[in-house]
Amino acid sequence: MSYLFNNLSDVGALFGQHVMLTFTSLGIALLFAVPIGFLVANYRQLYTPITGVLGIIYTIPSMALYATLIPYTGLGVKTAMIGLVAYAQMILVRNIVAAIQGIDPLMLEAAKGMGMGKWQIVWKIELPLSVPVILAGIRIATVSIISIGTIAAWIGGGGLGTLIFQGLNHQHTGKIIAGTIAITILAVAADVLFRFIEWLLRPKIA
Repeated sequence: MSYLFNNLSDVGALFGQHVMLTFTSLGIALLFAVPIGFLVANYRQLYTPITGVLGIIYTIPSMALYATLIPYTGLGVKTAMIGLVAYAQMILVRNIVAAIQGIDPLMLEAAKGMGMGKWQIVWKIELPLSVPVILAGIRIATVSIISIGTIAAWIGGGGLGTLIFQGLNHQHTGKIIAGTIAITILAVAADVLFRFIEWLLRPKIA
């Protein structure tokens, strides 16, 4: 604990790197996951092959995935983000599909009866109604990215994992403890933040 309090500025800088890595990766992951999720939800024959591929990626150990990527994308933040975006897809896509498929079919039929087109239904019905469930998936994916993002330091991606790897390499227990505490604080804060957003967007009963 003494290392943490005596080096707050250094730990804070790594904390900021980890936050940036986490939410940049999450944003990019959503750019892929949202259209894939809506596509799979509307064409159910795609569910098994797409989730199967994403499931295989998700089960690959992070160090093995990064070791495979390094010869092609090099060391650094870019490779770290590629891995984090790939790992987040399984969680995000499955939640998006579950959210859309959980919408009452009668509501969709009513929208069609009112003359709404496919994209109108997506933007005005499916997306707003699925947001609370999608947020739950985003919360889980965020915590997962924070955890896996620790490995980013191994390939020069920065973040709080730097403290843990430095601590292991130099047998510096203080750095390991400081890194672990900071990562835990970040994960808990992210979880609380998204739970609060979920609560805000939860349908209120009159």
